[in-house]
Amino acid sequence: MNRWRLPALASQGLYVAASFALAAYLLSSGLNEGSALLAFRAFLAGLVGVWWGVVLSRYLRAQATPETDGTLRALRASFPWLTAYRLALWLLSLLLVGAADPNVNPGTSVIVMLVSFAYIFAKNAVYGTLTRQAGNPQDAAGRAQLAGWLNIGAAVSLALAVINGLPARGNPPPQTLELTLSVLPAAFDLLALVLARRAVLALPPTAQGSR
Repeated sequence: MNRWRLPALASQGLYVAASFALAAYLLSSGLNEGSALLAFRAFLAGLVGVWWGVVLSRYLRAQATPETDGTLRALRASFPWLTAYRLALWLLSLLLVGAADPNVNPGTSVIVMLVSFAYIFAKNAVYGTLTRQAGNPQDAAGRAQLAGWLNIGAAVSLALAVINGLPARGNPPPQTLELTLSVLPAAFDLLALVLARRAVLALPPTAQGSR
């Protein structure tokens, strides 16, 4: 019995709920181009998170997911779009950095952009690794690779959660609800990644050379 499986899946469920809640808040708090773009990103992240959680739940039971499975196919089809959308918003933010408040520390902007890019890259690797390994959860090398990317994703997610919790210099402090809904997805994502890694490492040993 993998004691980390249920906590990992529960945390993933909280991440999905927080992502959908953030999308709803952004749409209800005054719709404009910026809020609509961010709301769609949060909604798409939550949707991909649902499919990721279903495939992960099988993987953590050492249950192979067939290539024809609808959930696996949905995850494979959707996560590259989420990555592409995140990258598009990242590039847009990069273009806007030059027009930012001159009082903003350039070094801070660079750190924020680097952490954001690292998060996009790490999450894409996490999604991609699971979709490749879902059909053979007995593969020890695949488990190690997935655990490694989950570890990297958790570290970057921690940095992103800290950044999301810090108000931008020159802007008024965010409202409590806005701050909470901005931080929760990253916080639950961090928790889900950490627990998923523990659950993967807790899977029963596999035969040497398993493919």
